[in-house]
Amino acid sequence: MRILLTNDDGVHAPGIRAAAEALREIADVLVCAPDREQSGTGTSVSLQHPVRVSELAPIAPGVPTYTVEGTPCDAAIIALESLRPGQVDLVVSGINCGSNLGEDVLVSGTVGAALQGYFRGIPSIAISVASLTDVLYEPAGVLLKALVKELDVRGLSKVLPKSSDRPLLLNVNLPNLPREKLADVQITRLGRRAYADVVKEGHDGRRKWFWVTRDKPVWELVEGTDVWAVRNQHVSVTPLHTDLTHGTLPKVLAPLAGDLRAALKGASPNGRVLTSKRAPHPSAAPRAPRKAASR
Repeated sequence: MRILLTNDDGVHAPGIRAAAEALREIADVLVCAPDREQSGTGTSVSLQHPVRVSELAPIAPGVPTYTVEGTPCDAAIIALESLRPGQVDLVVSGINCGSNLGEDVLVSGTVGAALQGYFRGIPSIAISVASLTDVLYEPAGVLLKALVKELDVRGLSKVLPKSSDRPLLLNVNLPNLPREKLADVQITRLGRRAYADVVKEGHDGRRKWFWVTRDKPVWELVEGTDVWAVRNQHVSVTPLHTDLTHGTLPKVLAPLAGDLRAALKGASPNGRVLTSKRAPHPSAAPRAPRKAASR
């Protein structure tokens, strides 16, 4: 199996090194990752300037390693389109320092990089450990290796139902615990994890600046969700897809479409024709009546 390994913590982060060490034993691994930490960049792509790529010494024996002066998505796209076009069977993003749970997946650089494989029809995995300090990467490395082996044995294309026209996309989160203290592995759905965004203000002597930071998250602990699983010491495996359509609202909103259609055609929602007459400007003087021409 040929694997592209990337992340959003940067090519020198310990998590991607742990993933490379685990995966190189079972697959042909290529590393292509940002040159610095890029958390929170989501699916951002550098479109306004060129992106430079450098080859580094392997971060693990036998693992070609490239670094990109750009976002996690830049790294994944460049690897998939230029460094190894048509030569990747699986994309792995991680192992991330810090969880990616609930609605966080929408802003996660880790998940964003995995999405680039998914968009190209390649099965993809995002994997994270739920801690920002003293992170235990060894359990995540063991789990990642086992997961990839199982997918390989079962067949990446056979894991999903035959009716599916999209590849597999998994978001994996582990509690920051030794293997013996992990409770179980659960297949979950996305939960709700909201932050109170805090804006700090300051002045550098010339200009005012603003810094967006995040306060402690507010968790909704509902059994069956990824948030509940990790908080209860389980490993969470969440299958994702990109259809963000609200399941019931299209029918509810159907009358609104009719009103908007009428407005576009120049009729009010009650059927009356809308006119384009404008009231005269207050400063406009009335015109004098025209005299008949003399003969």
